[in-house]
Amino acid sequence: MTRVHFIGIGGSGLSAIARLLKESGYEVTGSDQNASQFVVDLQHEGVTVFIGHHPRNIANAEMVIMSSAIKPNNPEVEAAKKAGIPVYKRSDFLGQLMERKTGIAVAGTHGKTTTTAMIAWMLHALQRDPSFIVGSTMNNLKVNAHAGSGDTFVIEADEYDNMFLGLKPQIAVVTNLEHDHPDFFPKYEDMLSAFQKFVELLPSDGIFIACAEDEGAVSLLSHARRKGLNVLSYSLQSEKTINSPQWMQARSVKANTRGGFDFIANTNLDLSTNMNVSLQVPGEHNVKNALAALSVAAMLGLPLDEAAKALSEFTGTGRRFEIRGEKNGVILIDDYAHHPTEIRATLAGAKARYPTSRIVAVWQPHTYSRTKTLMMDFAKAFTDADEVLVTEIYASREPQQDFSSAEVVSLMPHASARYTGSLDETKKYLVENLKPNDVLLVLSAGDADKMNGELLKEL
Repeated sequence: MTRVHFIGIGGSGLSAIARLLKESGYEVTGSDQNASQFVVDLQHEGVTVFIGHHPRNIANAEMVIMSSAIKPNNPEVEAAKKAGIPVYKRSDFLGQLMERKTGIAVAGTHGKTTTTAMIAWMLHALQRDPSFIVGSTMNNLKVNAHAGSGDTFVIEADEYDNMFLGLKPQIAVVTNLEHDHPDFFPKYEDMLSAFQKFVELLPSDGIFIACAEDEGAVSLLSHARRKGLNVLSYSLQSEKTINSPQWMQARSVKANTRGGFDFIANTNLDLSTNMNVSLQVPGEHNVKNALAALSVAAMLGLPLDEAAKALSEFTGTGRRFEIRGEKNGVILIDDYAHHPTEIRATLAGAKARYPTSRIVAVWQPHTYSRTKTLMMDFAKAFTDADEVLVTEIYASREPQQDFSSAEVVSLMPHASARYTGSLDETKKYLVENLKPNDVLLVLSAGDADKMNGELLKEL
Protein backbone atom coordinates (compact mmCIF):
# COMPACT_ATOMS: atom_id res chain seq x y z
CA MET A 1 0.00 0.00 0.00
CA THR A 2 1.46 3.38 -1.06
CA ARG A 3 1.96 5.81 1.82
CA VAL A 4 1.42 9.49 0.99
CA HIS A 5 2.27 12.24 3.46
CA PHE A 6 0.64 15.70 3.26
CA ILE A 7 2.37 18.80 4.65
CA GLY A 8 -0.32 21.35 5.48
CA ILE A 9 -3.11 18.77 5.51
CA GLY A 10 -5.46 21.02 7.52
CA GLY A 11 -6.30 23.30 4.59
CA SER A 12 -9.31 22.80 2.35
CA GLY A 13 -7.23 21.86 -0.70
CA LEU A 14 -4.89 19.24 0.75
CA SER A 15 -7.47 17.74 3.13
CA ALA A 16 -9.70 17.02 0.13
CA ILE A 17 -6.94 15.19 -1.77
CA ALA A 18 -6.02 13.29 1.40
CA ARG A 19 -9.62 12.12 1.85
CA LEU A 20 -9.87 11.05 -1.78
CA LEU A 21 -6.63 9.04 -1.61
CA LYS A 22 -7.68 7.45 1.69
CA GLU A 23 -10.92 6.28 0.06
CA SER A 24 -8.89 4.99 -2.91
CA GLY A 25 -6.85 2.67 -0.69
CA TYR A 26 -3.72 4.68 -0.02
CA GLU A 27 -2.13 4.93 3.41
CA VAL A 28 -2.38 8.63 4.29
CA THR A 29 -0.61 10.70 6.93
CA GLY A 30 -0.23 14.43 7.32
CA SER A 31 0.94 17.33 9.43
CA ASP A 32 -0.19 20.86 10.19
CA GLN A 33 0.45 23.57 12.72
CA ASN A 34 -3.12 23.54 13.99
CA ALA A 35 -5.96 21.03 14.31
CA SER A 36 -8.54 22.52 11.93
CA GLN A 37 -11.97 20.96 11.50
CA PHE A 38 -10.64 19.30 8.35
CA VAL A 39 -7.91 17.69 10.49
CA VAL A 40 -10.45 16.46 13.03
CA ASP A 41 -12.64 15.00 10.27
CA LEU A 42 -9.67 13.19 8.71
CA GLN A 43 -8.60 11.79 12.07
CA HIS A 44 -12.10 10.36 12.48
CA GLU A 45 -11.58 8.65 9.10
CA GLY A 46 -8.42 6.97 10.37
CA VAL A 47 -5.81 9.39 8.97
CA THR A 48 -2.80 9.98 11.23
CA VAL A 49 -2.20 13.74 11.53
CA PHE A 50 0.78 15.21 13.40
CA ILE A 51 0.37 18.67 14.92
CA GLY A 52 3.60 20.52 14.18
CA HIS A 53 6.23 19.86 11.53
CA HIS A 54 9.17 17.52 12.20
CA PRO A 55 11.42 15.40 9.94
CA ARG A 56 10.28 12.19 11.67
CA ASN A 57 6.71 12.76 10.41
CA ILE A 58 7.67 11.65 6.90
CA ALA A 59 9.11 8.29 8.00
CA ASN A 60 8.24 5.53 5.49
CA ALA A 61 6.45 7.94 3.14
CA GLU A 62 6.79 7.12 -0.55
CA MET A 63 5.43 10.45 -1.75
CA VAL A 64 5.00 13.89 -0.16
CA ILE A 65 2.44 16.52 -1.22
CA MET A 66 2.85 20.04 0.13
CA SER A 67 0.44 22.96 0.40
CA SER A 68 1.24 26.12 -1.54
CA ALA A 69 1.50 27.83 1.88
CA ILE A 70 4.46 25.62 2.88
CA LYS A 71 7.92 27.14 2.49
CA PRO A 72 10.80 25.25 0.78
CA ASN A 73 12.77 25.29 4.07
CA ASN A 74 10.03 23.42 5.95
CA PRO A 75 11.81 20.65 7.94
CA GLU A 76 9.61 17.92 6.44
CA VAL A 77 10.21 19.17 2.88
CA GLU A 78 13.97 19.28 3.50
CA ALA A 79 13.94 15.80 5.08
CA ALA A 80 11.95 14.34 2.17
CA LYS A 81 14.32 15.77 -0.44
CA LYS A 82 17.34 14.55 1.52
CA ALA A 83 15.80 11.06 1.65
CA GLY A 84 15.04 11.09 -2.08
CA ILE A 85 11.25 11.06 -1.53
CA PRO A 86 9.45 12.90 -4.37
CA VAL A 87 7.76 16.13 -3.22
CA TYR A 88 4.81 17.48 -5.19
CA LYS A 89 2.64 20.56 -5.09
CA ARG A 90 -1.11 20.13 -5.58
CA SER A 91 -0.73 21.33 -9.16
CA ASP A 92 1.82 18.57 -9.87
CA PHE A 93 -0.43 15.83 -8.55
CA LEU A 94 -4.05 16.61 -9.33
CA GLY A 95 -3.80 15.99 -13.07
CA GLN A 96 -2.79 12.39 -12.36
CA LEU A 97 -6.02 11.84 -10.43
CA MET A 98 -8.17 13.05 -13.35
CA GLU A 99 -6.50 11.15 -16.19
CA ARG A 100 -8.86 8.18 -16.47
CA LYS A 101 -12.12 10.08 -15.90
CA THR A 102 -14.12 12.88 -17.54
CA GLY A 103 -12.64 15.86 -15.73
CA ILE A 104 -14.95 18.80 -14.93
CA ALA A 105 -12.92 21.76 -13.61
CA VAL A 106 -14.66 24.84 -12.21
CA ALA A 107 -12.67 28.08 -12.06
CA GLY A 108 -13.49 31.74 -11.45
CA THR A 109 -12.76 34.61 -9.10
CA HIS A 110 -16.04 34.00 -7.27
CA GLY A 111 -18.54 31.17 -6.96
CA LYS A 112 -16.29 28.25 -7.86
CA THR A 113 -16.72 26.43 -4.53
CA THR A 114 -20.52 26.56 -4.64
CA THR A 115 -20.67 25.73 -8.36
CA THR A 116 -18.32 22.76 -7.93
CA ALA A 117 -20.42 21.53 -5.01
CA MET A 118 -23.64 21.97 -7.01
CA ILE A 119 -22.25 19.87 -9.87
CA ALA A 120 -20.91 17.17 -7.53
CA TRP A 121 -24.22 16.99 -5.64
CA MET A 122 -26.22 16.94 -8.89
CA LEU A 123 -24.18 14.02 -10.24
CA HIS A 124 -24.46 12.22 -6.90
CA ALA A 125 -28.26 12.71 -6.82
CA LEU A 126 -28.45 11.37 -10.38
CA GLN A 127 -26.60 8.26 -9.13
CA ARG A 128 -23.44 8.88 -11.19
CA ASP A 129 -21.20 8.50 -8.08
CA PRO A 130 -18.67 11.16 -9.14
CA SER A 131 -15.22 11.67 -7.72
CA PHE A 132 -14.92 15.25 -6.49
CA ILE A 133 -12.74 17.76 -4.69
CA VAL A 134 -14.50 20.85 -3.31
CA GLY A 135 -12.93 23.76 -1.41
CA SER A 136 -15.37 23.43 1.48
CA THR A 137 -17.50 20.80 3.17
CA MET A 138 -20.72 20.09 1.28
CA ASN A 139 -23.74 20.35 3.57
CA ASN A 140 -25.64 17.62 1.73
CA LEU A 141 -22.86 15.02 1.89
CA LYS A 142 -20.85 16.27 4.93
CA VAL A 143 -17.52 15.86 3.07
CA ASN A 144 -15.27 17.94 0.81
CA ALA A 145 -14.03 15.06 -1.35
CA HIS A 146 -14.94 11.57 -2.50
CA ALA A 147 -13.40 8.83 -4.65
CA GLY A 148 -16.38 7.70 -6.72
CA SER A 149 -16.87 4.70 -8.97
CA GLY A 150 -18.43 6.80 -11.74
CA ASP A 151 -16.70 8.16 -14.83
CA THR A 152 -16.67 11.87 -13.83
CA PHE A 153 -14.21 13.82 -11.68
CA VAL A 154 -15.39 17.26 -10.52
CA ILE A 155 -12.78 19.61 -9.09
CA GLU A 156 -12.59 23.19 -7.88
CA ALA A 157 -9.87 24.76 -10.01
CA ASP A 158 -7.92 27.19 -7.84
CA GLU A 159 -6.02 29.84 -9.78
CA TYR A 160 -3.70 30.84 -6.92
CA ASP A 161 -0.11 29.72 -7.53
CA ASN A 162 -1.38 28.52 -10.95
CA MET A 163 -2.66 25.34 -9.30
CA PHE A 164 -5.33 24.90 -11.99
CA LEU A 165 -2.74 24.66 -14.75
CA GLY A 166 -1.85 21.15 -13.58
CA LEU A 167 -5.38 19.82 -14.22
CA LYS A 168 -6.58 17.71 -17.12
CA PRO A 169 -10.22 18.70 -17.76
CA GLN A 170 -12.56 17.60 -20.50
CA ILE A 171 -15.08 20.26 -19.43
CA ALA A 172 -13.97 23.64 -18.03
CA VAL A 173 -16.31 26.15 -16.37
CA VAL A 174 -15.45 29.78 -15.60
CA THR A 175 -17.99 31.61 -13.45
CA ASN A 176 -16.36 35.06 -13.77
CA LEU A 177 -12.98 36.75 -13.92
CA GLU A 178 -11.88 39.80 -11.93
CA HIS A 179 -8.54 40.88 -10.53
CA ASP A 180 -7.67 39.08 -7.29
CA HIS A 181 -4.61 37.65 -5.49
CA PRO A 182 -2.44 40.67 -6.31
CA ASP A 183 0.41 39.06 -4.34
CA PHE A 184 0.60 36.43 -7.11
CA PHE A 185 -1.06 38.24 -10.04
CA PRO A 186 0.16 41.88 -9.77
CA LYS A 187 -2.08 42.96 -12.68
CA TYR A 188 -5.42 41.82 -14.11
CA GLU A 189 -3.61 40.94 -17.33
CA ASP A 190 -1.54 38.40 -15.39
CA MET A 191 -4.72 36.68 -14.20
CA LEU A 192 -6.26 36.81 -17.67
CA SER A 193 -3.18 35.15 -19.14
CA ALA A 194 -3.36 32.35 -16.56
CA PHE A 195 -7.06 31.77 -17.28
CA GLN A 196 -6.39 31.68 -21.02
CA LYS A 197 -3.82 28.94 -20.37
CA PHE A 198 -6.46 27.15 -18.27
CA VAL A 199 -8.85 27.21 -21.24
CA GLU A 200 -6.06 25.89 -23.46
CA LEU A 201 -5.75 22.79 -21.25
CA LEU A 202 -8.91 21.48 -22.91
CA PRO A 203 -8.42 18.89 -25.65
CA SER A 204 -9.68 19.59 -29.18
CA ASP A 205 -13.01 17.92 -28.35
CA GLY A 206 -13.24 19.67 -24.96
CA ILE A 207 -16.11 21.87 -23.78
CA PHE A 208 -15.83 25.39 -22.37
CA ILE A 209 -18.72 26.86 -20.33
CA ALA A 210 -18.80 30.45 -19.04
CA CYS A 211 -21.10 33.21 -17.84
CA ALA A 212 -22.15 35.60 -20.61
CA GLU A 213 -22.84 38.42 -18.12
CA ASP A 214 -19.26 38.73 -16.92
CA GLU A 215 -16.81 40.72 -19.04
CA GLY A 216 -13.81 38.59 -18.14
CA ALA A 217 -15.64 35.31 -18.78
CA VAL A 218 -16.90 36.63 -22.13
CA SER A 219 -13.32 37.35 -23.20
CA LEU A 220 -12.49 33.73 -22.38
CA LEU A 221 -15.46 32.52 -24.43
CA SER A 222 -13.99 34.40 -27.39
CA HIS A 223 -10.58 32.90 -26.67
CA ALA A 224 -12.09 29.39 -26.58
CA ARG A 225 -13.89 29.96 -29.90
CA ARG A 226 -10.65 31.06 -31.53
CA LYS A 227 -9.12 27.80 -30.34
CA GLY A 228 -11.94 25.88 -32.01
CA LEU A 229 -13.43 24.57 -28.76
CA ASN A 230 -17.06 23.64 -28.19
CA VAL A 231 -18.54 26.48 -26.09
CA LEU A 232 -21.73 27.13 -24.12
CA SER A 233 -22.68 30.37 -22.36
CA TYR A 234 -25.22 30.91 -19.58
CA SER A 235 -26.99 34.02 -18.36
CA LEU A 236 -29.97 35.49 -16.56
CA GLN A 237 -30.37 37.97 -19.41
CA SER A 238 -31.45 36.40 -22.68
CA GLU A 239 -29.89 39.14 -24.82
CA LYS A 240 -26.47 38.22 -23.44
CA THR A 241 -26.60 34.64 -24.72
CA ILE A 242 -28.87 34.90 -27.76
CA ASN A 243 -25.92 35.11 -30.20
CA SER A 244 -24.13 32.17 -28.62
CA PRO A 245 -24.23 28.89 -30.57
CA GLN A 246 -25.20 27.02 -27.38
CA TRP A 247 -26.81 28.64 -24.38
CA MET A 248 -28.54 28.13 -21.04
CA GLN A 249 -30.85 30.85 -19.72
CA ALA A 250 -32.97 31.61 -16.67
CA ARG A 251 -36.29 33.43 -16.78
CA SER A 252 -39.08 34.26 -14.34
CA VAL A 253 -36.51 34.69 -11.55
CA LYS A 254 -38.18 35.56 -8.25
CA ALA A 255 -37.48 35.23 -4.53
CA ASN A 256 -39.10 32.23 -2.89
CA THR A 257 -40.08 31.25 0.66
CA ARG A 258 -37.08 28.91 0.99
CA GLY A 259 -34.63 31.81 1.22
CA GLY A 260 -33.41 31.50 -2.37
CA PHE A 261 -34.84 32.09 -5.84
CA ASP A 262 -37.19 30.19 -8.12
CA PHE A 263 -36.59 30.27 -11.85
CA ILE A 264 -37.23 28.47 -15.10
CA ALA A 265 -34.17 27.40 -17.08
CA ASN A 266 -34.16 26.52 -20.75
CA THR A 267 -31.52 25.78 -23.36
CA ASN A 268 -31.31 25.57 -27.12
CA LEU A 269 -29.79 22.11 -26.64
CA ASP A 270 -33.25 20.89 -25.57
CA LEU A 271 -36.01 23.39 -26.32
CA SER A 272 -38.65 20.82 -25.30
CA THR A 273 -37.62 20.88 -21.64
CA ASN A 274 -38.25 23.74 -19.22
CA MET A 275 -36.42 23.16 -15.96
CA ASN A 276 -38.13 24.47 -12.80
CA VAL A 277 -35.57 25.16 -10.09
CA SER A 278 -36.32 26.28 -6.52
CA LEU A 279 -33.04 27.13 -4.80
CA GLN A 280 -32.52 27.09 -1.04
CA VAL A 281 -29.21 28.98 -1.22
CA PRO A 282 -29.66 32.78 -1.29
CA GLY A 283 -28.77 35.38 -3.88
CA GLU A 284 -29.15 35.82 -7.62
CA HIS A 285 -25.48 34.90 -8.00
CA ASN A 286 -26.49 31.36 -7.04
CA VAL A 287 -29.02 31.32 -9.88
CA LYS A 288 -26.02 31.81 -12.19
CA ASN A 289 -24.09 29.09 -10.38
CA ALA A 290 -27.04 26.74 -10.84
CA LEU A 291 -27.16 27.60 -14.55
CA ALA A 292 -23.50 26.59 -14.79
CA ALA A 293 -24.31 23.24 -13.19
CA LEU A 294 -27.26 22.70 -15.53
CA SER A 295 -24.99 23.56 -18.46
CA VAL A 296 -22.65 20.76 -17.42
CA ALA A 297 -25.63 18.38 -17.14
CA ALA A 298 -26.76 19.36 -20.65
CA MET A 299 -23.32 18.78 -22.15
CA LEU A 300 -23.09 15.39 -20.42
CA GLY A 301 -26.49 14.42 -21.85
CA LEU A 302 -28.10 13.99 -18.42
CA PRO A 303 -31.88 14.29 -17.82
CA LEU A 304 -32.27 18.02 -17.21
CA ASP A 305 -35.52 17.82 -15.24
CA GLU A 306 -33.83 15.47 -12.75
CA ALA A 307 -30.78 17.74 -12.61
CA ALA A 308 -33.04 20.70 -11.80
CA LYS A 309 -34.72 18.74 -9.02
CA ALA A 310 -31.33 17.84 -7.54
CA LEU A 311 -30.25 21.50 -7.50
CA SER A 312 -33.46 22.36 -5.66
CA GLU A 313 -32.28 19.99 -2.91
CA PHE A 314 -28.80 21.55 -2.68
CA THR A 315 -28.19 23.11 0.76
CA GLY A 316 -24.83 24.80 0.25
CA THR A 317 -21.34 24.44 1.71
CA GLY A 318 -19.52 25.44 4.86
CA ARG A 319 -18.72 29.15 5.25
CA ARG A 320 -20.83 30.08 2.21
CA PHE A 321 -23.83 31.83 3.80
CA GLU A 322 -23.65 29.20 6.53
CA ILE A 323 -26.27 29.84 9.21
CA ARG A 324 -24.49 29.04 12.48
CA GLY A 325 -27.54 29.49 14.69
CA GLU A 326 -29.96 31.92 16.28
CA LYS A 327 -29.68 33.42 19.77
CA ASN A 328 -32.04 35.93 21.40
CA GLY A 329 -33.64 36.72 18.04
CA VAL A 330 -30.28 37.30 16.30
CA ILE A 331 -29.41 35.11 13.28
CA LEU A 332 -25.66 34.42 12.99
CA ILE A 333 -24.16 33.66 9.56
CA ASP A 334 -20.63 32.89 8.34
CA ASP A 335 -19.55 33.70 4.80
CA TYR A 336 -16.18 33.35 3.05
CA ALA A 337 -16.61 36.57 1.02
CA HIS A 338 -13.25 38.36 0.82
CA HIS A 339 -13.50 40.26 -2.48
CA PRO A 340 -15.68 43.35 -3.09
CA THR A 341 -17.88 41.58 -5.65
CA GLU A 342 -18.43 38.64 -3.28
CA ILE A 343 -19.32 40.97 -0.43
CA ARG A 344 -21.88 42.83 -2.54
CA ALA A 345 -23.46 39.56 -3.72
CA THR A 346 -23.62 38.10 -0.21
CA LEU A 347 -25.17 41.22 1.30
CA ALA A 348 -27.70 41.44 -1.55
CA GLY A 349 -28.62 37.80 -0.87
CA ALA A 350 -29.04 38.55 2.84
CA LYS A 351 -31.25 41.54 2.13
CA ALA A 352 -33.46 39.48 -0.20
CA ARG A 353 -33.72 36.64 2.33
CA TYR A 354 -34.29 38.85 5.39
CA PRO A 355 -36.02 41.99 4.02
CA THR A 356 -37.34 43.22 7.40
CA SER A 357 -34.18 42.61 9.44
CA ARG A 358 -31.26 44.87 10.27
CA ILE A 359 -28.19 43.52 8.46
CA VAL A 360 -24.98 43.87 10.49
CA ALA A 361 -21.80 43.01 8.57
CA VAL A 362 -18.46 42.19 10.18
CA TRP A 363 -15.66 42.25 7.60
CA GLN A 364 -12.21 40.84 8.30
CA PRO A 365 -10.02 41.95 5.37
CA HIS A 366 -7.84 39.14 3.99
CA THR A 367 -4.20 39.96 3.09
CA TYR A 368 -2.62 43.40 2.89
CA SER A 369 -2.06 43.18 -0.85
CA ARG A 370 -5.73 42.52 -1.67
CA THR A 371 -6.98 45.16 0.80
CA LYS A 372 -4.68 47.87 -0.57
CA THR A 373 -5.11 46.99 -4.26
CA LEU A 374 -8.94 46.87 -4.09
CA MET A 375 -9.53 49.34 -1.25
CA MET A 376 -11.72 51.74 -3.25
CA ASP A 377 -13.95 48.84 -4.33
CA PHE A 378 -14.11 47.53 -0.76
CA ALA A 379 -15.11 50.99 0.46
CA LYS A 380 -18.19 50.92 -1.80
CA ALA A 381 -19.17 47.25 -1.33
CA PHE A 382 -21.36 47.49 1.79
CA THR A 383 -24.42 49.36 0.52
CA ASP A 384 -26.85 46.59 1.54
CA ALA A 385 -25.62 46.44 5.15
CA ASP A 386 -27.26 48.58 7.82
CA GLU A 387 -24.13 48.58 9.98
CA VAL A 388 -20.54 47.67 9.08
CA LEU A 389 -17.78 46.66 11.51
CA VAL A 390 -14.27 46.32 10.10
CA THR A 391 -11.60 44.35 11.97
CA GLU A 392 -7.87 44.50 11.47
CA ILE A 393 -6.44 42.74 8.42
CA TYR A 394 -5.83 38.99 8.50
CA ALA A 395 -2.30 38.76 7.11
CA SER A 396 -2.53 35.10 6.04
CA ARG A 397 0.59 34.27 4.02
CA GLU A 398 1.96 37.85 4.11
CA PRO A 399 4.27 39.47 6.69
CA GLN A 400 2.91 42.12 9.03
CA GLN A 401 2.78 45.57 7.42
CA ASP A 402 2.34 49.16 8.53
CA PHE A 403 -1.11 49.49 7.01
CA SER A 404 -4.47 49.37 8.77
CA SER A 405 -7.97 48.60 7.54
CA ALA A 406 -8.97 51.79 9.35
CA GLU A 407 -7.78 53.54 6.18
CA VAL A 408 -10.42 51.68 4.17
CA VAL A 409 -13.08 52.66 6.71
CA SER A 410 -12.11 56.31 6.30
CA LEU A 411 -13.01 56.01 2.59
CA MET A 412 -16.39 54.39 3.15
CA PRO A 413 -19.43 56.52 2.31
CA HIS A 414 -21.51 54.31 4.62
CA ALA A 415 -23.07 56.27 7.49
CA SER A 416 -22.73 53.38 9.98
CA ALA A 417 -19.28 51.97 9.25
CA ARG A 418 -16.66 51.76 11.97
CA TYR A 419 -13.23 50.28 12.57
CA THR A 420 -13.35 47.88 15.53
CA GLY A 421 -9.80 46.51 15.49
CA SER A 422 -9.27 43.15 17.15
CA LEU A 423 -11.74 40.26 17.03
CA ASP A 424 -12.19 40.51 20.81
CA GLU A 425 -13.09 44.20 20.62
CA THR A 426 -15.44 43.51 17.72
CA LYS A 427 -17.15 40.70 19.62
CA LYS A 428 -17.50 42.91 22.70
CA TYR A 429 -19.23 45.58 20.60
CA LEU A 430 -21.59 43.00 19.11
CA VAL A 431 -22.55 41.54 22.50
CA GLU A 432 -23.46 45.05 23.67
CA ASN A 433 -25.26 46.22 20.52
CA LEU A 434 -26.96 43.32 18.69
CA LYS A 435 -30.74 43.33 19.01
CA PRO A 436 -33.59 40.91 18.24
CA ASN A 437 -34.37 40.70 14.49
CA ASP A 438 -30.74 41.48 13.60
CA VAL A 439 -28.88 39.33 11.06
CA LEU A 440 -25.14 39.19 11.68
CA LEU A 441 -22.95 38.33 8.68
CA VAL A 442 -19.29 37.59 9.44
CA LEU A 443 -17.40 38.01 6.15
CA SER A 444 -14.01 36.36 6.46
CA ALA A 445 -11.57 34.02 4.75
CA GLY A 446 -9.42 34.18 7.90
CA ASP A 447 -10.03 33.26 11.52
CA ALA A 448 -13.04 35.50 12.23
CA ASP A 449 -15.32 32.51 11.57
CA LYS A 450 -14.79 31.54 15.23
CA MET A 451 -16.67 34.67 16.30
CA ASN A 452 -20.19 33.36 15.67
CA GLY A 453 -19.51 30.22 17.70
CA GLU A 454 -18.41 32.37 20.63
CA LEU A 455 -21.36 34.73 20.23
CA LEU A 456 -23.79 31.80 20.41
CA LYS A 457 -22.47 31.23 23.95
CA GLU A 458 -22.26 34.86 25.04
CA LEU A 459 -25.30 36.64 23.63
